[in-house]
Amino acid sequence: MRWLRALEQLRTNREPGVLVTVASVRGHAPREAGAKMVVGRTRSWDTIGGGNLEGVAVARAREMLTEGRRSPESFTSSLSDKAPFEHGMQCCGGEVNVLLEPVGVPPVVAIFGVGHVGHELARILARHDLDLHLVDTRPEALTEEALAPLADADARVHVHRVPVLPELVLGELPAGAHVLVMTHDHAEDAAIVDAALRTSGIGEIGLIGSRAKWARLRHRLATEGGFGDDDLARVTTPIGLPGLVGKEPATIAVGVAADLLLRWSRDRAPSAPEESRTSR
Repeated sequence: MRWLRALEQLRTNREPGVLVTVASVRGHAPREAGAKMVVGRTRSWDTIGGGNLEGVAVARAREMLTEGRRSPESFTSSLSDKAPFEHGMQCCGGEVNVLLEPVGVPPVVAIFGVGHVGHELARILARHDLDLHLVDTRPEALTEEALAPLADADARVHVHRVPVLPELVLGELPAGAHVLVMTHDHAEDAAIVDAALRTSGIGEIGLIGSRAKWARLRHRLATEGGFGDDDLARVTTPIGLPGLVGKEPATIAVGVAADLLLRWSRDRAPSAPEESRTSR
């Protein structure tokens, strides 16, 4: 499998990897500048030329995956019989600089209720690298015409048209999915929040609405659902940036999207940069 298809497969399987690229070549080398391969936790795809050069690259890429590295690294290898080697002698005579770029697993967001706010939020989030799930029980909310603004999305958009029991979609979401509940029906919101709290692997749960709405729902979840304070603390409401005022759908959507992006930027803060390595 070529490197590009391998990246697609890793993303589909929600597995991290490292993209390895021959950044520059001086003299003779097994592959030209621009050659690429992909390294996963247990497999690798394509080649940058084999031998010690590739062996070192694969070993370092796996170290990066184990350490959770997020920042790119590079190393330089001399292809000489006088250079130290770990994976067999390689004496083409040149020198190769190799770039290793971690490829992480993108976030997952599921929007339950693609009404005025949900639609505006989907338009914003679709401009980012993530898996975006859109769920609604109303046929008109997820027509091709309604979804036309997402046609050129950077996100992978998954549409769930479910006439009843939208909470069943929760079981189909990848682990760690961020669930946003903003349907047209408070009873539907309640059912989805209840189910989200009971579904293993769900990440953060956000609920649109007022504090009064949450007070009523919280009481119901505690008394009828049997949830404790720790369970209910997983629900964030109201959602969005607290300092951003305004009730227009676009304003609310901007606040919710900005809050998500801030959370993700903190989670994905680059690890301490490491100086380029030289293998000679």
